[in-house]
Amino acid sequence: MGCGKSTAARMVAAADFRLIDADAMIREQVLTTADVVAAVRAKWDDAVLGENGKIDRRALAERVFGQPEELAWLESLTHPRLFDLWRADIADKTDQRRVFEVPLLFEKQLENWFDFTVCVACSPSQQLARLEQRGMPRALAEQRISQQLPLATKLELSDIVLWNDGSTDFLQAQVDRMLAAMVPGCAA
Repeated sequence: MGCGKSTAARMVAAADFRLIDADAMIREQVLTTADVVAAVRAKWDDAVLGENGKIDRRALAERVFGQPEELAWLESLTHPRLFDLWRADIADKTDQRRVFEVPLLFEKQLENWFDFTVCVACSPSQQLARLEQRGMPRALAEQRISQQLPLATKLELSDIVLWNDGSTDFLQAQVDRMLAAMVPGCAA
């Protein structure tokens, strides 16, 4: 969060990869289905629904963040649906290469789904500064970061690390080198 994984994923996608964004899939394909909305309504009444009857993601996040039991319930509802979408995409035997952007990859032990894993990392000060630039209060950013695995653990678990404290051009150069080395026939 705030390290640049979305930026790096878009850079990979620009090299003729289809981007599969887990957060976007949850937001656009899972949380919008009638059965998920109904289950959320049954669990929390209308407290997490907007005036339009759709799930208010901010209200939902406030309800589950810092509440392990509530978060576990929500994940048990949404993750199987996300994984079904991934399976359908993987079963599509097109030749197009894919890049999956997956927050909490290691926290949820999802790394075995993929050929290799990439951690986009930066210094804690840079991470906090980016989150604050997005409008997230420092205290909330620190709280959310504290709920994740320590960066050192993610670095150790990753197959590749891209360090993103520099310019966008520097990150792009790392992505290009990674693709040239790891993906046969890819000259990013």
